[in-house]
Amino acid sequence: MARPSRASATPDKGELSLSTSFQSEGLVRGAGAAADSAPSQFAPTHLKLADQVLSAAAGLSKGLASEGPLPTRQDIRLLVEELVEVLFPESHRMGTNGGSLRHHVAATIAELESRLQAAVFLGLHRKCRSGTGASADTCRRRAHGITERLLRALPEIRAELGRDVLAAFESDPAASGIDEIVACYPGLYAIAIYRVAHHLRRDGAEVVPRMLTEHAHSRTGIDINPGATIGKSFFIDHGTGIVVGETTVIGNRVRIYQGVTLGALSVRDRGRTDRPNPKKRHPTIEDDVIIYANATILGGDTVIGRGAVVGGNAWITYSVPAGIRVGVGT
Repeated sequence: MARPSRASATPDKGELSLSTSFQSEGLVRGAGAAADSAPSQFAPTHLKLADQVLSAAAGLSKGLASEGPLPTRQDIRLLVEELVEVLFPESHRMGTNGGSLRHHVAATIAELESRLQAAVFLGLHRKCRSGTGASADTCRRRAHGITERLLRALPEIRAELGRDVLAAFESDPAASGIDEIVACYPGLYAIAIYRVAHHLRRDGAEVVPRMLTEHAHSRTGIDINPGATIGKSFFIDHGTGIVVGETTVIGNRVRIYQGVTLGALSVRDRGRTDRPNPKKRHPTIEDDVIIYANATILGGDTVIGRGAVVGGNAWITYSVPAGIRVGVGT
């Protein structure tokens, strides 16, 4: 299958907005300017209703519209496709022109670089508006730096994913081979996007890391917050319904099944909306733990010790010592 040429294709509105965002101040102003200058195709009653909608829940205007646009869903989808193509190029998810794999990866990276930099900037630009103490040029430089560091980290991320693939192959007797895991396993897809998003978030990117993992969530039913810390050789089997909270810590060689929740014990009004709650709210899962389907493990002080096994449908709000089997028949 020949790889489609993006240059010859007619970009849709989402693609066009992102591809020009780094060169135009128009995007920072938001879509409203374009809408205001468009020919009138609506009745006065529509304008009146628009005013009523915009004036309702005024706090949203302060937190959303005043900060300008974020990447569109289409932007994020294309970004994810290019990331996965670079990390698993042998599968040729986006097709191939018949050239060498090296050239294929290089061409994809070239497209990925500009798209990622523009997306990261859109996530940062709330810090570049008047009164925030940062200029647009400062945020552009930050976006450029974050993008370059992510690109340099791609070999390391691919190596991490290689260990995840091998963990899946060793753990799942239904896997016919590595190629099937890379092409078909939703758990690997979600882990791949998480590992990229985690790197971006740790390096200072805002909003975009969560948009990436939420795209994976929508595709796979697996919800991994990019703030979670996950070790080597991680395997998710089946995966649908899995939730991994923001402050979860997962060790090496951990295996979890569908429906598992690693969540917070309770949610209280944190009394502020300016930044996330830094307190550890989610459990710690040590090395070599297995958590079977639909188990729920809650609380920032909860530790599942090394080598423990948590049975299906277990509800755990307490720490489990190393090597203990909970809710599992002998």
